[in-house]
Amino acid sequence: MVKTAAVSLLALAGLASAFVPTTTNFRSANRWTIKAKDTSFTRNLMMKLGADDKVILIGVAADSGCGKSTFMRRLTNIFGGSNVGPLGGGFDNGGWETNTLVSDTTTVICLDDYHANDRSGRKVTGRTALEAAEQNFDLMYEQLKALKEGKTVAKPIYNHVNGTLDRPEEVVPTPIVIVEGLHPWYDARVKDLLDYTIYLDISDEIKRAWKIQRDMAERGWTLEQVEAEIEKRKPDFNKFVGPQKEVADSVIQVLPTELTNDPEGKILRVRLIQKETGDYQPVYLFDQGSTVSWIPCGTKLTCSYPGIKLGSGPDRWFDNAVNVVEMDGQFDKLEELAYVEKHLGNTASKYDGEITAQMLKNKGAPGTLNGSGLFQTIVSLKIREVYEKLSGKKVDASVKAPVAA
Repeated sequence: MVKTAAVSLLALAGLASAFVPTTTNFRSANRWTIKAKDTSFTRNLMMKLGADDKVILIGVAADSGCGKSTFMRRLTNIFGGSNVGPLGGGFDNGGWETNTLVSDTTTVICLDDYHANDRSGRKVTGRTALEAAEQNFDLMYEQLKALKEGKTVAKPIYNHVNGTLDRPEEVVPTPIVIVEGLHPWYDARVKDLLDYTIYLDISDEIKRAWKIQRDMAERGWTLEQVEAEIEKRKPDFNKFVGPQKEVADSVIQVLPTELTNDPEGKILRVRLIQKETGDYQPVYLFDQGSTVSWIPCGTKLTCSYPGIKLGSGPDRWFDNAVNVVEMDGQFDKLEELAYVEKHLGNTASKYDGEITAQMLKNKGAPGTLNGSGLFQTIVSLKIREVYEKLSGKKVDASVKAPVAA
């Protein structure tokens, strides 16, 4: 069993831990466990989570291939904390036979692990992995509730390589637990557990362009095969996954650019759609509540054609009043984001230029030069703010772990 323990608690206790690789069979990868010298003391310390200290539960919903992994890296980097096992300095799986990504402050759980059937089982039922009937929502609810209460769970593992449900792994709660996947709040019981929800909404045009590029280049598919797969998934996605965006607290919406004709989806128009809640005050451009349109290209910002356009203001999202910040186009020089950052309000940054600094940490990541990287970073800062309000702890931007307020 892989024990994804909360290393922050080991560090607080001054305990020494060792990572012990053992050989796996089905993926020819290394398997890692954690040995603690004083498990009884560690266990007592862990029990404070969920009682004295809150476990904050965040939900991130999106279709596959929509940038959840990149977003997870940005979000977890905001909270700092040392990563464990073969995950090294980032949240890359590296062939490890678990979908759960762990640092000493953050645990990211892939909800594919709660599929009710493995790949062969779905061939029998004739259902796709997007359908609600193919998810074990009862177990998902029970285990997320237990994690929020500070309890350890034995979570199943869905093996994406061979499509099997493998033996469970032990997951110990950390201060922040993020659940990501297709159905993080489809079930009302699970929705009630979540402290904040984010939906990554990739338009059909952009999703199609991205999937064609990926599957033809990496999988050798023909254009006809890619388009057939897109059409096959669409009805179930629209029925079981898409409706979650109507009730999300924040939505990062990726659309085709309005600055030029770009059928390949390389230039993006991205909107950050935000509900105002007691714990979340929306980000805005220049003046809160005003409708603003701004083309910043000039002496302060280098812009190649077709340039950059930003906007901000109140709007409607389904039946909800929301505030929207948007960016169309992309930066030539990421460092110049600092000029735009000065004109953003309510960002929850802890020092001038923190957004730019966080973006530079992920300079090579997809979306860094456009609005998807910018708004993923901003939402991450806002989630940090939500965590601080709900937990009563502060995340020092110069330190790696939350400290008591």
